[in-house]
Amino acid sequence: MANHKSSLKRIRSNEAKRLRNRYQHKTTRNAIKKLKEADKKEAEALLPSVVSMVDKLAKKNIIHDNKAANLKSQLTKHVAAL
Repeated sequence: MANHKSSLKRIRSNEAKRLRNRYQHKTTRNAIKKLKEADKKEAEALLPSVVSMVDKLAKKNIIHDNKAANLKSQLTKHVAAL
C-alpha cells in the first residue's frame, strides 16, 4: 500500500476517473446499440449526438482516435443504408 499523501490521493483520483470513464464509455455503447436498432427517421435524429459522444471519448483518450473514426464511419454508412 502507498505511504505518501500524494500517492494516496492519486489512487483516489484514479478510481474516480476510472469510474467516470467507464460510465461514459458504457453510455456511448448503449447509444450506439439504440441507433443500430432504430428506424431511419429516429436514427438520423440520433446520429449527431452519438457521433458527438464518440468524439468526446476519443478526445479524452478513452477510446483510440482510429476506433472513433471507424465507429463514426460505420454508423454513418448504417444510417445511409436504412
